[in-house]
Amino acid sequence: MGMVFKHLPVMADEVIEGLDIKPDGLYLDGTCGGGGHSFLIAERLSEKGHLICVDQDIDALEAAGKRLECFGDKIEFVHDNFENISAIVGTRKLDGVLLDLGVSSFQLDNAERGFSYMQSAPLDMRMDRSREKSAYNIVNEYSAEELARIFRDWGEEKQAKRIADLIVREREKKPIETTGELADLVRRIVPAHKDPHPEKRVFQSVRVETNRELEIITPTLEAAMGCMNPGGRVAVITFHSLEDRLVKQAFAAAAKGCTCPPDFPVCVCGKKPLGTLVNRKPITASDKELNENSRSASAKLRIFEIL
Repeated sequence: MGMVFKHLPVMADEVIEGLDIKPDGLYLDGTCGGGGHSFLIAERLSEKGHLICVDQDIDALEAAGKRLECFGDKIEFVHDNFENISAIVGTRKLDGVLLDLGVSSFQLDNAERGFSYMQSAPLDMRMDRSREKSAYNIVNEYSAEELARIFRDWGEEKQAKRIADLIVREREKKPIETTGELADLVRRIVPAHKDPHPEKRVFQSVRVETNRELEIITPTLEAAMGCMNPGGRVAVITFHSLEDRLVKQAFAAAAKGCTCPPDFPVCVCGKKPLGTLVNRKPITASDKELNENSRSASAKLRIFEIL
C-alpha cells in the first residue's frame, strides 16, 4: 500500500450516541475504512462484545487491521461488500449496524485509484479491485445513451447528453484512459468559469455505476433490519441527495409497515412496522466539525431502531 490511510470519522460523537452501544452487543461496521468509527465502537465493548468490520477495499481492511489490533479477538474482519450482510452475519443477531457511504478520503487522495478529478491517473474507481469492471470499461464501452443516463441519473448533470456524445466521438480516435482526459472532456462542455468543478457530477456518476453504489442501498438496509435484535439500531451516513433519499425511503417504509393502498378501509397485507425513526430529520455536522473536516459538509446521518 503506497500511502497512509487517512480518514477522519464523520460525526463520530453523533454516530456513537445514535448507536446506543450495548457493551456485550454484536455490531457491524459495513464500511470500516481506516477503522475510525470502528475504533470508537470497539472501545465501548466489553470482553463479551464483538465487532464485525466489513469493507470491499482490501487496502482499507489492512489499514483497519493495524489500527484495531489492540482489540484482539473482539474484532472480526471480512473482505466483502456490505450488500452481503445476511451471509456475513449468518444466524447471529446484531445490536447495531453502521454504514458510512460514499468514497473515503484515502481513496480520493490515493491518485492511483482513479477516484479524483484533481489528479490524472488511470481510470479505475473500483472500491473492490478484484472486480473486473472499472471506470475505464464504463467510459469506453457504454453507449452514448447509457452514458447520458448515468450522468443524468447518478450525477444530476444537466449537460449529460452533450458530454456523453463528446466522449463517444473522442474515444473513436483513441481510448479514454485517464481521469485527466475525462475531466478535460467535461470541461470542454461545461467551462470552469461557469462551474469551478464541472467534473464532479460526472466523476460521481461513473464511480456510482462502477461500484453499484445506489442499487445496493435499499436491499442492504432491508437485509440489515432483518438481522437485528429488538432495540438494535441501524445508522447510515450519506453524502449526496440520491443516497439520502434511498435511506429515507427505506426507513420510512420499515416504520410504516402496511403496504395496502390508502383507500383500503382495513389492512389486508398484514405487514407490521419493523421499528421507528430515531431522528425525524437527518443529523448534520456541528459547526466545530465543519471547520475541522470539510468532508462533513454534505454528510447526513439517519438512525432507525428495531422494535
